[in-house]
Amino acid sequence: MGAASVEAVWQRYIRTAAWPAWAPQIRAVETEAALRAGMRGRVVPVVGPGVAFVIEAVDHQAHTWRWRVQAGPVRMRLWHVVRARTPSGTETELHIEGPTLVVVAYTPLAQRALRRLVQN
Repeated sequence: MGAASVEAVWQRYIRTAAWPAWAPQIRAVETEAALRAGMRGRVVPVVGPGVAFVIEAVDHQAHTWRWRVQAGPVRMRLWHVVRARTPSGTETELHIEGPTLVVVAYTPLAQRALRRLVQN
């Protein structure tokens, strides 16, 4: 939960160049400027190998998107949701599907990034 508006948070999500500003585990994103279904690219982490990805779906009205990522033999699928929080602010939701040990290791990084994402 955070004080930023849904539209501000959604813009931070869909502008791939903005990802390193709120996701400290990301150094760069090599892809197109804005999320769209079918888009391919690579996330360059601060530590470790690059992570290839494919955007599976983007719904601008519902503020949801889904992607598949792969680093070597490790594959994961992530679903993202942005929604208004009553009486104000925004919350995000993330569902992760993948190898249990990888999901457990990644979850704290994702939680930290999502807290930053919804800040004003």
